[in-house]
Amino acid sequence: MVNEAKEALSKLASGAEVELRYGGTRTDRHGYALAQVYVVKGGERIWLQGDLVGRGLARVYSFPDNHACVSELLVREAEARSKGEGIWGSWAYRVLAADNVERLGRLTRSYQLVEGVVAQVGESSGRIYLNFDKDWRKDFTVLIERKDGDAFKAAGIDPKALAGKKLRVRGWIEWQNGPMIHVTHVEQIELLPDGGGSPRQAPEAPAAGLAL
Repeated sequence: MVNEAKEALSKLASGAEVELRYGGTRTDRHGYALAQVYVVKGGERIWLQGDLVGRGLARVYSFPDNHACVSELLVREAEARSKGEGIWGSWAYRVLAADNVERLGRLTRSYQLVEGVVAQVGESSGRIYLNFDKDWRKDFTVLIERKDGDAFKAAGIDPKALAGKKLRVRGWIEWQNGPMIHVTHVEQIELLPDGGGSPRQAPEAPAAGLAL
């Protein structure tokens, strides 16, 4: 699947004129540009990130200080996922269940999407913990710094009021009393209807990346 994504990217961008549009921090810590890329061919403008995500050839990856266009990318990702397009037809890229702690534990240091119902919310040392089981010592957990709480509330997601809510969370799996994702910005959390399905999106934020 990685090769398919690289091939699609090459076909779109090789030898083409491109436009870069920025929305926040312009470079990452490695010095790479953080921009939305538009490929111009024969008078046609193609949004590169949107095209790849829409075809199921990449997942949405955002940054706390650079997250423009995330809402539209999440919509395109959801459509591709519902159709089983590209990576979404692969077992390796499926959305993981929060209660499958054993599987999540084997995927530390990898970028994943995880769904589940929050069992309880805890607070300690300036942090908010969303626990997906009553035994917080070994369950899947989402960590949010309390200082970031206002930004989540402004987007319609109050971290302290998420007990019993179904969420889809995206980020890097770490290990701390079980598998954990440290959420730094609201685009990492999607509040789902009780029965799953299409997420209720947070409002558009002020550029987003791609991840395989």
